[in-house]
Amino acid sequence: MQADWDDLRVFLTLAREGSLTAAARKLEVSHPTIARRVKALEMAIGARLFDRLPDRFVITPAGEGLLADVQSMERAAESIHRRSANLGDTAHGVVRLSAGEAMTAFLARSLPLLRDNLQCIEFELNASHMLANLSRREADLLIREQVPDLGSIVSRRLGRAAYAIYGAATLPAAKGEAADDRLRAMTWIGFDDDHAYMPGQAWMRDLLDGKKPIIRVNNWLVLQEAVRSGTGVTVLPCYLGDADPGLRRIGGVLEDVAADQFLLVHRDLRSLPRIRAVMDAVIRLFHEQRPALEGKAPKAARRPGSRDAA
Repeated sequence: MQADWDDLRVFLTLAREGSLTAAARKLEVSHPTIARRVKALEMAIGARLFDRLPDRFVITPAGEGLLADVQSMERAAESIHRRSANLGDTAHGVVRLSAGEAMTAFLARSLPLLRDNLQCIEFELNASHMLANLSRREADLLIREQVPDLGSIVSRRLGRAAYAIYGAATLPAAKGEAADDRLRAMTWIGFDDDHAYMPGQAWMRDLLDGKKPIIRVNNWLVLQEAVRSGTGVTVLPCYLGDADPGLRRIGGVLEDVAADQFLLVHRDLRSLPRIRAVMDAVIRLFHEQRPALEGKAPKAARRPGSRDAA
């Protein structure tokens, strides 16, 4: 059998996605291209690989037999791609760094610190809740609150982010404003059900006796904007809320709400000079900004971006 790798890659994607539409979207090609390559592969193998149903493609026993081999080929190709990056011993090139949108905003504000002495490295910041696939180089470095149970991933704990209650800067201050009864009477803004796992959401619902916040979003930065508008109050990471002059903290740091931050890298990439250089810069940034991350920095020093901050 002489099978083209592009045909095999289309077969693998269709097996994973289950439909021409999803596979075409994933590979950024047309439906006819997917159908043509699958047909060419079936002719080369001499067996039908999918049963075509009205709403999906179902892999056949022959396809199942091929799938394991193609998955092994994919892992080998990914390994070659990762290892080839190490052949150029240079601190030049692109480094893709992925984090949640709140942490990405913190990194964006901190770019002067991150890029200090790294002017030859191009930075790509990707804001996403999803765990990017390091094996496929969807990102080079991740900052996440959990470490996945994957042997290929190396992690480094960066520190702990504190959380507090924030309202608009125009919200009048009141004596004893952090008392539970006064807090319950406020208009609360939080995350929707799909994002109820976000830090602070369980604390908020406990405060509200199990009720949902009146306004719900799916993004930290949208949440920040909603609070800045004066619509209500919410729980935000201190590194986000304290750095915003349009917000003010209500009460102190919430002792029951915190999130560890981990730097994740694929073990094949951690010694690559440009990756190592950015890892060191991120570790240094978190060390320097520890007071801001823990909600302990003076108000004037909470916004990173200069060597004088924190």
